[in-house]
Amino acid sequence: MNRLLAFVAACCLGLGSLAVLPGRAVADDAQGQPQDLPTTNLQVGMFNIRAQVASTPLQRQIGLMYRRGMPTQEGMLFVFEAASPQCFWMRNTLIPLSIAFLADDGTVVNLADMQPLSDETHCSARPVRFVLEMNQGWFAKRGVKAGTRIHGEVFAR
Repeated sequence: MNRLLAFVAACCLGLGSLAVLPGRAVADDAQGQPQDLPTTNLQVGMFNIRAQVASTPLQRQIGLMYRRGMPTQEGMLFVFEAASPQCFWMRNTLIPLSIAFLADDGTVVNLADMQPLSDETHCSARPVRFVLEMNQGWFAKRGVKAGTRIHGEVFAR
């Protein structure tokens, strides 16, 4: 158990995408409940996305955990204070997801598919401030790839 906590702490210090309380992960405080966060509207080509915005350390840590499903045009946008390497895993996440790591202007840096309940990490190819999770295959079905620009008010700041 101590090795696991050391690994998680190392990830937190080096990558900034996990948060840890003394002796346990912050996500333990979620008590198995999905979160309901404020939303923003994003567009990619002719497609609209309604994205919940996870902008605090606790919100980012819980992410899409504990959900049993998600509507097709919905996702979650993770917003960080500063660009840094971001890594995500699927602990306590029940649905398969695709993840897009986004530059400050909304341009896709890289994409990955993630399997439910996996501790395998998926990382940005370079430092980013934004990460968008959608149902697995959403980006591929719409031709979204590295270099595609996603538009939204959040990227104009």
